Amino acid sequence: MSTLEATDEPIHVESESHLDELIAEHEIVLVDYHAEWCGPCKMLEPTVAEIAEETDAVVAKVDIDELQELARNQQIRSVPTLQFYANGEKVQQVIGVQSKEDLVEIIEQAA
Repeated sequence: MSTLEATDEPIHVESESHLDELIAEHEIVLVDYHAEWCGPCKMLEPTVAEIAEETDAVVAKVDIDELQELARNQQIRSVPTLQFYANGEKVQQVIGVQSKEDLVEIIEQAA
């Protein structure tokens, strides 16, 4: 890893290029597409924070209202949507609230 950015808590994505950078620089990245008005997103938030703290994955949070074009480019149709990247390649995408165990398993398989 080339950056010293703290990765034990979710990183707020500021632009499409910022997301591309995170995916390129880190081995495992979990991208959480969410919205402030989304109830299930709020339910998932503590789980995503724990994953950032407890696993080697970097967690990137994308507010779909703030970054509408990025969400459109990624064909995000509903939130929460979670995308998993390993070595710069998208390996899996899940939609809706997931258990922490299931998410950690995907990360471990991707590693």
